[in-house]
Amino acid sequence: MAASTPALPVLIVSVVVLVDVVCGAGTIWLPLLAAGPALAATTGGPRGVLWIGLLAAVLGATLGTRDGVPGHELTAVLSGLAAVTLASGLASALRGRRERVLAAVRSVAEAAQHALLKPVPATVGPFQVAVRYSAAAAEARIGGDLYALVPTPYGVRLIVGDVRGKGLPAVGTAALVLGVFREAAYDEPDLLAVVDRIERSLARNLGADDFVTAVVAGYPQAGHLEVVNCGHAPPLLVRESGAVVAVEPAHPAPPLGLRALTDETPSLQVLAFADGDQLLLYTDGVTEARNHSREFYPLPEGLARHLSDEPADTLTALHDELLAHVGGRLHDDAALLLLRKPAASASEAAVPEAVSDAGRRGSGSRSVPSRSRASAAGAGAVDGSRAAEKSEGAAAPDIPVVTLLTEKRNPWSTA
Repeated sequence: MAASTPALPVLIVSVVVLVDVVCGAGTIWLPLLAAGPALAATTGGPRGVLWIGLLAAVLGATLGTRDGVPGHELTAVLSGLAAVTLASGLASALRGRRERVLAAVRSVAEAAQHALLKPVPATVGPFQVAVRYSAAAAEARIGGDLYALVPTPYGVRLIVGDVRGKGLPAVGTAALVLGVFREAAYDEPDLLAVVDRIERSLARNLGADDFVTAVVAGYPQAGHLEVVNCGHAPPLLVRESGAVVAVEPAHPAPPLGLRALTDETPSLQVLAFADGDQLLLYTDGVTEARNHSREFYPLPEGLARHLSDEPADTLTALHDELLAHVGGRLHDDAALLLLRKPAASASEAAVPEAVSDAGRRGSGSRSVPSRSRASAAGAGAVDGSRAAEKSEGAAAPDIPVVTLLTEKRNPWSTA
């Protein structure tokens, strides 16, 4: 009985009994005993409700007899108490059933999250990695934002994207994008070919008004980071000195799924990515989060304020500050992925050779070794040709991020 009986309803019944004993008013206070089982229905199970109702009925009959309450009045009070107890017991049983169903749904959502948004280890290849994800729906575990980071024969590759809309349709589109990316990232030597595979798949499966903004990045060789931006918010590049730079696309491209409506195609940017540098990819649920004064969250300043050598610590501080900025709850899905290149060690110096061996084992006759063993001169020639084709787009100038993000909002926002 003690295990199944909530304490607060017992306290309520005790207070009513004490008031009746002190005041001796009889039927004036006895009907308030029904508050005990009614309150028990919100906190306990059906058994606890029945115990509280039985306790209230016994005490009510005792007090009514002591106070000389007429028999018909006492019968009416006890009948009402019994009706409230039975109704509260039924409500408690229905509440317990709904809670079990909700727990089952949440467990399914959690399983779906692990299947779609697989946990990212703290170290992937030569990088330290951290991810924070928050769905806008209060009881949801997944939403329309997506991320993935996979080691491939062509180096570490990653994607961060945002599906237009929310709810189950957005989750389905996110699953489609992630499935195609994980498959193409292993098969395609060229990062632009990975983006093309995703574009073709979305063109076949998306509606006319649907699209996905995304940033796809790769690390094909030491010191070089490739970035393809498809209508997404520009990543933030943090140099070892602490300078924060927005990686604006040299040639803006439409989101994935909308290429047929324009002549613009994604371009490949090659960035220098040295030891100690960090790259933050995020969705517009972060930069478009507003406080009570309708002010956007200043992500560049927050990143500079909480920057550390541990990506997990940086994102934890950023996420906590973001929630404090909006008052505790986000109104859009938000994803943060932080990549950091720690100082090179002797084991990391052999990464290109290891990548070549992985490519040789996983792709049969594919000529991966020639890519991973390219000489420094050959790599410089490739980067030089890319730079010429993209009209100085290969390296973004060190422009302060604050000006870029406060004066230029993403026109392809999926909110």
